[in-house]
Amino acid sequence: MNFWAVFKVAARALARNKMRSALTTLGIIIGVSAVIALVSIGQGAQNMIQGTINGFGSNLLFIVPGNVTQNGANVTTGGGNTLTVEDVLAIEQELPGIAAASPMLQAGRQGIYGNQNWNLRIQGTNEKFGRIRNWKTDQGSFFTDADVRSAARVIVLGKTVAKKLFPGEDPVGKSMRVGNLQFRVVGVLAEKGSTFGNDQDDTTVVPYTTVQKKLLQRTILSIGQAMVSATNENATKLAVTQITELLRQRHGITEDQPDDFRIQNMSDVAAASGNVLQIMTLLLAGIAGISLLVGGVGIMNIMLVSVTERTREIGIRMAVGARPSYIRLQFLTESVVLSLAGGIAGMIIGGAAAAAFAWYLEWPTLVSTLAVTIAFSFSTAIGVFFGYYPAHKAAALDPIEALRYE
Repeated sequence: MNFWAVFKVAARALARNKMRSALTTLGIIIGVSAVIALVSIGQGAQNMIQGTINGFGSNLLFIVPGNVTQNGANVTTGGGNTLTVEDVLAIEQELPGIAAASPMLQAGRQGIYGNQNWNLRIQGTNEKFGRIRNWKTDQGSFFTDADVRSAARVIVLGKTVAKKLFPGEDPVGKSMRVGNLQFRVVGVLAEKGSTFGNDQDDTTVVPYTTVQKKLLQRTILSIGQAMVSATNENATKLAVTQITELLRQRHGITEDQPDDFRIQNMSDVAAASGNVLQIMTLLLAGIAGISLLVGGVGIMNIMLVSVTERTREIGIRMAVGARPSYIRLQFLTESVVLSLAGGIAGMIIGGAAAAAFAWYLEWPTLVSTLAVTIAFSFSTAIGVFFGYYPAHKAAALDPIEALRYE
């Protein structure tokens, strides 16, 4: 049997009703393009979140004060003065699974240089910020432990801040105003990029002691939060347990009392985010896949109509020697050609839709080979599945009755 000849006959039969054939493939086109576009958007979002979390460091822990019981209810707003600098030092010095730790304080001030100004988001940390966050300096250097101990007025700029305040200039070594105080720029952080519209480079880093004493003018030693880096990703769960036990002991918390702090494990955040996005992606793909089934029903309907319209043609072919298997293959090929045409068009439209979405909304997408393969294979399978019954019906026609059909 010449399969190429069968394909040409199928193509000619479909070309006789171009509009009907195009409308028949529309369901397959919509289904395949929707699956590819939605899966690409979902996987792009998943990769972006994973990349952002990895940029923070998968072995990174945040300790937030709070979770204090008030009037029988747990307050988990991160408020309170339950976390101190001494707590952070104890965590770093007494726990073997901790590579580095830093207190954190935050403040907001207006940054001014020359005739340029920018609203600064200031992070107060120690000299280990770059090691903990895996964030290197692109220009200059980071401040030192001596700067932290002396509460020096030094500042490290994010890329965005450097571009806004020092356009076309090297900011390292220059003085700028932060609020009412003069600060010396010692370095510029390497570029991190944006995440969900949040510019990570729109930040500045100064010694936490400087934030505490000179910007916030606090005399108490409590801090807003702490960031801790475990020795490796596998050590984070053990580190959480050790930190919890140490802080409960230091804060005098009894067994029947809740923690007055919370520990956020970035590994757990990454895993939870990945699972949620994967489920959402599969759900969206499943919803889009329903249109593929609808398209398959459309193919079956049109093929049944085609069998009815071409009953006399089938009778003539059988009369001149065509076997039922050839008739079955002929109509099955037409069904598969329709679904393949819809699948190819759907892949092109789906990829283009994902690219347009990424361009217009600045949202990363990932057109995976697996998603394309599954969508294309599914569309082909639909052509075979929904085309078999009409093809079998055509092959089962009685030649004499078919020749009599008007």
